Amino acid sequence: MELKNESQIVLIVDDNPINLEVLSEALTRAGLQVAVALDGESAIEQVQYHLPALILLDVMMPGIDGFETCRRLKANPLTNEIPIIFMTALSETESKVKGLSVGAVDYITKPFQQEEVLARVRVHLQLNYLNQKLEAQNILLQHFNESLEQKVQERTADLQQAQAQLIQQEKLSALGQLVAGVAHEINNPVNFIYGNFPPAKNYIRDLLDLIDLYQEHHSDPALEIQNKIEEIDLDFLRLDLPKLLNSMQLGSERIQEIVLSLRNFSRLDEAGFKKVDLHEGIENTLLILGHRLKAKSALSRIQITKDYGDLPGVTCLAGQLNQVFMNLLANAIDALEEALSEKRGPASPTIHICTSLIEENRIQIQITDNGSGIPAKVQQKVFDPFFTTKPIGKGTGLGLSISYQIIVEKHHGTIECHSMLGQGTKFVIEIPIEQVDLRSCTVLNKELLKI
Repeated sequence: MELKNESQIVLIVDDNPINLEVLSEALTRAGLQVAVALDGESAIEQVQYHLPALILLDVMMPGIDGFETCRRLKANPLTNEIPIIFMTALSETESKVKGLSVGAVDYITKPFQQEEVLARVRVHLQLNYLNQKLEAQNILLQHFNESLEQKVQERTADLQQAQAQLIQQEKLSALGQLVAGVAHEINNPVNFIYGNFPPAKNYIRDLLDLIDLYQEHHSDPALEIQNKIEEIDLDFLRLDLPKLLNSMQLGSERIQEIVLSLRNFSRLDEAGFKKVDLHEGIENTLLILGHRLKAKSALSRIQITKDYGDLPGVTCLAGQLNQVFMNLLANAIDALEEALSEKRGPASPTIHICTSLIEENRIQIQITDNGSGIPAKVQQKVFDPFFTTKPIGKGTGLGLSISYQIIVEKHHGTIECHSMLGQGTKFVIEIPIEQVDLRSCTVLNKELLKI
């Protein structure tokens, strides 16, 4: 059956009538057409007759849940281009990450903020419209003569890259906001717990002193008190309770360190170029990726070795450099996991990070893994937009391309890939310590030419 494309229809899939009413009313007032479905099966059936421009999909529903519904829609060639926005509770961090991994382009949180919902819906409807317009242009451009074909393909690639990068940046922005939000929410209760340890220790010390004083003046307590002392093992309790409090205090200090690392990684409060410690950015990234470095069933634990040089503060876009570290380290972990799963990986999978000052105003960062390596033909394309060797759904082919732009275009540096099959892969980054304002240089050169 041929699908009818209603370009401004938004399909809301939710088993909660109140949510359906609130969202339907808000979208209708905004001038959009709305269709509703109460479960995943109904939604899949409904799109066979009317293809919506956007789907708002709840996670928890009777029958098949939102994740399975999304997978089925993305597996169908007729519906896999429909943008899907998941609706999750504010605390369901795993659901948000899982939703993006199965193909969703965004998420909104419950309880709904109507202005946020409308803003996100409009953004993705506009992207969907641009995508449809792009596809229509491609059909028309096929009728042009061969002399124009190359230019048309280049223009189309530019539009696709801009659109994909916009989506990628939205996802990265959402990830940064999510990380910063989690850090903020954890910070207050942890500080409350940590701040109460000193008085708690004092109270317990006073109580123990009181017990000592009581035992000193009443050496022969009643039988019931003696039995209770033996039952609770008072001597052990007296020794172990301070140790227990110290362990709890160390744990809360560790949580504070993690929260600080998350806030530093997101860098949402910093705009423009700032002088930062690059080693701090690398450590924060490793902390976030720590769960992927642990041993998984038959797979060995990935070791991290470091050779940090004595680096000065580097003027950079800290948040964007952290994203480069995230892309390179995640790719190294992917390569090692793939090699290990196919039983052709190293006995001791390792990622080595080396930093050094190579010139008076230039630093170098090397990230090396001992995985299976990259073929020479593939190395030539690793920084090309949309190029990926990963299976569908595992990568967009934009991570290294965006990293290249961040290093080369925004920091006036270089990034290179060196690899040999069976000997691992090394990425080498070089950036200046201080960034030169090219606009000022241009103005200065013009003034010098006048002299």
